[in-house]
Amino acid sequence: MNNERSMLSRLYPTTKFFITITLCLAAFIVPGYGFSYAILPICMVLAYFAGSFKEFSNLAVKALLMIVVFIFILQCFFYPGKDIMWSWSIFSIKREGLEFALFLTSKIVAVASAFILFFRITKVKDLVYSLEQVGLPSKVTYVILSTLQLIPEMKKLTHVIMDAQKTRGVETEGKLFVRMKAFIPTLSPLILGSVASTEERVLTLESRAFSAKVKKSSIYKLEKTKLDRLVQILLLVLLVILIVWRVAL
Repeated sequence: MNNERSMLSRLYPTTKFFITITLCLAAFIVPGYGFSYAILPICMVLAYFAGSFKEFSNLAVKALLMIVVFIFILQCFFYPGKDIMWSWSIFSIKREGLEFALFLTSKIVAVASAFILFFRITKVKDLVYSLEQVGLPSKVTYVILSTLQLIPEMKKLTHVIMDAQKTRGVETEGKLFVRMKAFIPTLSPLILGSVASTEERVLTLESRAFSAKVKKSSIYKLEKTKLDRLVQILLLVLLVILIVWRVAL
């Protein structure tokens, strides 16, 4: 499925963010942990229809699996409680710890899945443009843009440096010690390259009158559609229904 043609990807960035917030709030409104865990497969389905299923799944597994498992084990063994379900030597799993571990990790999975989905189906330039349209200062939006692009740019520059090391005959693949030994010499050009790119970016921004106190114009345009308004209304109604249902319980 083409990411550019999918209905979900064509939504306005604020509408996508509203979907993300709705999923996060629903995880805390609905009692228990079953629904919160279910948000991950819900996000997978949405990512599939947006054409980003593979990227979302890889990122969700890499970002969530280790953290969730670590927190779950930690809470099971060290959360205070009296109802012991299993014990061995100084270690014991208590029912209170198990219930709290399920509750905590379910909320982490729900919130993280929703935000990973948001950044997988939303282009950074679309997000920045929508924030500027809301009235956020251009300096603030630039800080957000730079922060979101920092890690991908550093990763790309690292690959370029490592490829350059390979062409010089430096061994960069193999055992962990070999890779660590090859990575250390890349730190200096990586830091210097980042500083140089920052200076180039400053000159580029000033040449485009970034700091000028005038209203900026943009060739790039985004517009809200009737579908955006419909989705926002449906999500708002859904939130009201969930709140009323929770209060009634």
